[in-house]
Amino acid sequence: MSQFTHFDARGNARMVDITAKKDTHRVAEVRGEVVMSPATLQLIQQGGMTKGDVLGVARVAGIMAAKRTPDLIPMAHPIMITGVNVDFKFAPPDRIEIRAIVKIDGKTGVEMEALTAVSVAALTIYDMCKAVDKSMRIENIRLVHKSGGKSGDFIREGEQPWEK
Repeated sequence: MSQFTHFDARGNARMVDITAKKDTHRVAEVRGEVVMSPATLQLIQQGGMTKGDVLGVARVAGIMAAKRTPDLIPMAHPIMITGVNVDFKFAPPDRIEIRAIVKIDGKTGVEMEALTAVSVAALTIYDMCKAVDKSMRIENIRLVHKSGGKSGDFIREGEQPWEK
């Protein structure tokens, strides 16, 4: 069990003790997608959803979610996030791509915060559009890049640069 840091020697769940770790600059980038009908994508692009500004609300939801990650993920540490950006891009004919970048100067990484931001932004898009398209799918949420900390940098092989 020792390779799993969230378990003690007896297999009991625990929060990792980060007391002795040094603060470092840490960044995580996560991406995901919401797949929908082309007509739904067009409605969002034209601002035609009756619930309002879909991407504006989803952006705020993603930012708020990043800050609330320790309330949702039991072993996530409460941390002082220094920056959260949530961006979207239309990928016709049938999807919206989502990207979150979360930053901190601290003792633990922000991968979970970035994953939570993208997940909740995607769920918000679904919520705001479900009246016209219940067949939407949330897909491919993944860590694209992380830097800082003891484990060093990670770059997902084959990812394309984010271009709006």
